[in-house]
Amino acid sequence: MIVRFTLNGDEVNADIVPATRLVDLLRDAFELTGTKVGCEEGECGACTVIVDGEAINSCLYLAVDVEGKEVFTIEGLGEDGELDEVERVFVESGAVQCGFCTPGMIMRTYVFLRENENPSEEDIRRSIEGNICRCTGYVKIIDAIKTLVAARIGAGK
Repeated sequence: MIVRFTLNGDEVNADIVPATRLVDLLRDAFELTGTKVGCEEGECGACTVIVDGEAINSCLYLAVDVEGKEVFTIEGLGEDGELDEVERVFVESGAVQCGFCTPGMIMRTYVFLRENENPSEEDIRRSIEGNICRCTGYVKIIDAIKTLVAARIGAGK
């Protein structure tokens, strides 16, 4: 069957079997390997992408369900070869180590900060609960998000 949707701003279509998971479609058909395959059970967050403005675990999401929807992956966040501000603050704050959890963590943070412009540290901690990171202990990730929030508030955003 053919599925048609918007991927990182471009109208696309793909011929799939109905049981294809979104993560597999993104990685195999579109070669967008920033979306990682981790636990394959919706527990680790490595496969997080944005579908119609909502952060979802693409390992649990069927590709047929993106018909007519808008999908963003980590590759679609920045513009003109530049990193998005969430990506940039993660890099500048040292919140990336092995990098496996980073794309999912950034995608979850991107959506979270659109919904909560001035979160408390507890809000930040809760927002990333579904994303597992074995390298950083979350301290640098939380600090990166707090840094971005402070910069946005300071800039009047």
